[in-house]
Amino acid sequence: MRALATTAGDDFRVKAYAGTNGVLLAMDVAPARRKDLLGFAIERRVDGGRWSWLLNSLTFAGQPHTIPEWAATPSKLAPFQKFRWADYSVEPGRRCRYRVHLAYPPAAAPRLADKLEVDVVTDDGHPADHDVIFNRAVAASQSFGRKFPDLDELLSHDPHLPVEQWPDEPRNWLQHGLLDRVLGFIERASGPGWALDIAIYEYELASIVDAVNAAHRRGADVRVLYHAKVGDEQTTINEENLSEIPVASKRARVTSKIFHDKFIVLSKLDNQQARVPQAVLCGSTNFTENGVYRQANVVHIASDRSIAARYLELFALLWGAPADVRAARKWITHNDPMDPQEATFVGFSPRTGEGDLAAFIDVIDNAKRDVLFATAFRLPDRIMDALLGKANDAVLRYGIQNSASRITGYHADRTAEFAATALLSSGLEGWVKEGLRGQRGNLLVHLKAIVVDFTTDSPTIISGSHNFSVPASNGNDENYLIVRGDVDLADRYGLELLRFYEHYRFRYFAKLLRLQQVQPLSADASWTKPYFQAGSLKELSRRRFAGR
Repeated sequence: MRALATTAGDDFRVKAYAGTNGVLLAMDVAPARRKDLLGFAIERRVDGGRWSWLLNSLTFAGQPHTIPEWAATPSKLAPFQKFRWADYSVEPGRRCRYRVHLAYPPAAAPRLADKLEVDVVTDDGHPADHDVIFNRAVAASQSFGRKFPDLDELLSHDPHLPVEQWPDEPRNWLQHGLLDRVLGFIERASGPGWALDIAIYEYELASIVDAVNAAHRRGADVRVLYHAKVGDEQTTINEENLSEIPVASKRARVTSKIFHDKFIVLSKLDNQQARVPQAVLCGSTNFTENGVYRQANVVHIASDRSIAARYLELFALLWGAPADVRAARKWITHNDPMDPQEATFVGFSPRTGEGDLAAFIDVIDNAKRDVLFATAFRLPDRIMDALLGKANDAVLRYGIQNSASRITGYHADRTAEFAATALLSSGLEGWVKEGLRGQRGNLLVHLKAIVVDFTTDSPTIISGSHNFSVPASNGNDENYLIVRGDVDLADRYGLELLRFYEHYRFRYFAKLLRLQQVQPLSADASWTKPYFQAGSLKELSRRRFAGR
């Protein structure tokens, strides 16, 4: 959901973008308003409650924090010196009103001038067609370390303690409703007359295994296709966790690559016991501790029956011949051709000819204003080149990749600033040291999503299990959605991509530059200069996010 507020002469404006768990505010002012501007002071009211000031972690030189336990100060005293600010402290289904004030000198007691008010609603978590939920995925973050200091002590005695045996509060803080949505989807198969068709790579998390077993015991018709390979440890784990599912209700998808799908089709059974698809749960989330709690991931529920029918059609094909990879590749290549005109395209792999990669590149190359993305693993050069863009092109690019590559660090031209995941190994200005707290491996971002032209009314979203790689195209079993023109869905994805980007960008540069302290707020309007430098990245960002 979006909202725009402007003054009569449009010399000051605020545009709000509301996602699932946050609201992005984009401000803009005319040059006359810029003179002496100290920043923006922002108030918020949720669901008709009391107004409160958003907090800033930066202050003017010599100004102590007024809330030392949070290392923060209300923005009326320490205004935000950015033209874009996101509030990620709200939950789904909330009506949020924001007042954005212009702040002027003196810095010791800023004078608040004109204000604008915007009113938005974060989605209720159950939109009609597309419901998306992201975990917090910041177990290594400052906020997690501050919020749950006792967890380090607990894990020091048993560093391999399973997350599901952690106290409820830190566990639920990390999954942030993502696991709840998966379990709720499974519970919709309430008994006879319902069916679940599950295609899964890693079938490990006890709560999900228990939920599927419970659905089977309720009388729902459950079928499970799982990754299988001779001598493969994951196969052994999957089969152990499927021990309660009857032999006739589970089949091994035998492949020399990986069966990387993670989707569940929910169907009703008609009078002839045929499946009538109702919805599909998909996305990037593996059914593991890391996937649900630690890695950045999304669960995407499409309640469009035509989308669910496509997933069920593929499942039926694989169920009928789970060891015939060649037949699946041939069927997908001929029956699932890439369609650049379809509003919602349902895509699968493996396929011949890498048409999916060409389609992804075409979507990115046709960006007119911006590209937001998150990727996990090594990308082929042609995908990398598309995401990076051409030197000094006019497209804003905000992206994060889990590991170092050409999408790492600051790019001297204005294509973008990119970041790879990083930890702060030493306390920055007394901040807590970050660690992986029992995580297996160092994969922090597992999300594979791209949003093109987020700031327009014609965005395109790509999301699923596909890693945008050659193996994901011609070897692995994968699934993904390409959705065009859905502004609300773009808001939900876009805000989370920007959240991950900003979160890890700061940590990346803090580590790269070996920061020991951050710069205080500017006591004059000099901070605005880069935002008004014609053709600069910040100038384009200021104008486009504000809807210019």
